Amino acid sequence: METIQILIKPVSDTCNIHCQYCFYKDEVNYRKHRIHSSTIMSEEVVDAIIQKGLSSASMCTFAFQGGEPTLAGLSFYETFIKKVNTYKKPNQQVFYTIQTNGMHLSKEWALFFKQHHFLVGISLDGMRSTHNANRVDGNGNGTFVQVMQTIKLFQTYHIHMHVLCVLNRQTAERIDSIYHFFVRNGLLFQQYIPCLDPLNSKNGIMQYSLSPQQYANALKQLFDLWFANQVQGTPVFIRDFTNYVSMLTGQHPEACSMYGKCNMQNIVERDGTIYPCDFYALDRYAMGNILDTDFIALQQESLLEKKGNFFEYATKRDERCSNCKWYPLCRGGCRRTCEMNNETWRNIYCETYQQFFSYAISKLEWLAANRF
Repeated sequence: METIQILIKPVSDTCNIHCQYCFYKDEVNYRKHRIHSSTIMSEEVVDAIIQKGLSSASMCTFAFQGGEPTLAGLSFYETFIKKVNTYKKPNQQVFYTIQTNGMHLSKEWALFFKQHHFLVGISLDGMRSTHNANRVDGNGNGTFVQVMQTIKLFQTYHIHMHVLCVLNRQTAERIDSIYHFFVRNGLLFQQYIPCLDPLNSKNGIMQYSLSPQQYANALKQLFDLWFANQVQGTPVFIRDFTNYVSMLTGQHPEACSMYGKCNMQNIVERDGTIYPCDFYALDRYAMGNILDTDFIALQQESLLEKKGNFFEYATKRDERCSNCKWYPLCRGGCRRTCEMNNETWRNIYCETYQQFFSYAISKLEWLAANRF
């Protein structure tokens, strides 16, 4: 392989805050055997990830998520990078990313991320009220102040940082204010991620659930704000919109929900178990352990689309996709937002995307022709 990205869970779902909508803690609760919360990924597993990752591709990205991955401790990452530098070939390219809730991070963390060129995704659901609605500590207190302190620290040290905002009922209804808050605070690299309802529950019943119409309204408002900034020359990056413009110029999207096909995402849990997708880290989809297999073998297995495994339905999406004029841009969306009803798959956000593309297509095409 030319490139590989490995998403590493060094502390699994262990976290120092309690987000109401946390999809990963929900998934872990469905596993038969849970890993003790006090453990950190072992050196044996780390060595296997690094050696097998570097032997798989000339360009390798090690991405860290949780839970809260910084709970593994700074020394874990210092050792990890030392091992990478020991094993990697002279001309091999290695990149690092980490997704954090921004709690209790010090100057030492900032200097480390700066030194090793980490791309840091930091979770912030907008302003104080919208953030604190769902992102609270163990005592139920909001975490906005602590996260903003970390953001200001990282800005001081010029850390390459994206702000990650979960689109839910609270944030979608105030998306205009959230966007202006981000821009005003110099947070120009933005990602908006629709929240997921719990597994095996009816969609739309949680206090944070994002309805299709709320999602459509939020996308249209965001797009208008973003487009105005593009025209004015303000370099705001919103991941989805940038991907759509790139696709209109003939480029491949980098967001997996826009592939139209589930690909192997190489999720490695704390004990070495490998899953195909962060949204499907469940027992029935486990593909083995990094101590007993390698990433090349798993990539080849994913292409077989064998009956009974996760990739049996790799290209399965909404039944309406084949007749939809927006499919070349939408590609059916994420499989996790599809419901099966009488053996028919329906994406709960199909109408959302139809509304959005009908609303935005002329401006997207203009940007593709004139700005990108």
